Amino acid sequence: MAKFSRLEVYNLMKAAPMVPVFYHKDVETAKAVIKACYDGGVRAFEFTNRGDFAYETFCELSKWVDKECPELALGIGSIVDAPTASIFMQMGANFIVGPLLNPDIFKVCNRRQVAYIPGCGSVSEVGYAQELGAEVVKLFPAGNVGGPSFVQNVLAPMPWTSVMVTGGVEPTEANLTEWFKAGVSCVGMGSKLFPKEVIEAKEWAKITTISKEAFATIAKVRGY
Repeated sequence: MAKFSRLEVYNLMKAAPMVPVFYHKDVETAKAVIKACYDGGVRAFEFTNRGDFAYETFCELSKWVDKECPELALGIGSIVDAPTASIFMQMGANFIVGPLLNPDIFKVCNRRQVAYIPGCGSVSEVGYAQELGAEVVKLFPAGNVGGPSFVQNVLAPMPWTSVMVTGGVEPTEANLTEWFKAGVSCVGMGSKLFPKEVIEAKEWAKITTISKEAFATIAKVRGY
């Protein structure tokens, strides 16, 4: 059962608007990365369902996070069907993220009041997701479907839309400034936040530093 309600998850994402997107088959490596991000200010973390037995790794992480990172909402990403979403909700997933929009996932998530953030690549998909109950929509792959200008053009006629972008996001001042000035509510960040060489060298403090710097840039752009 989810520890955080879907509204609590959305508020966490709004307050700390960068969601790391990460997968690693080794549980201890995943724990170290999550803790490094948590120490850097992250309060919503997306572990992706991308490897064999990812559900076993997630189950261990979910129990660990509850004790070691109590203010963190741990969610699961790369979910494309309702049965898989249900499995991870049984393991305590606080939110479900997908690369696409699947109405059946809305049904199982809404029934349990768990946040579902579907992937959308068009204005029509954004509108459909909102009809089905999405509080936040994920533009994906954001860098390929139009970038910051697409976000601006969506928000012009639909200013009530809360957008999370994933794909084409980097922890640099120039990149983050462009996205947040366009009006995104949150960014999802993957490999640029976890350089391969940093993971291999187990330089966890660097991930914490990158996270803190990213949040500082976001705060600057937002004006607080």
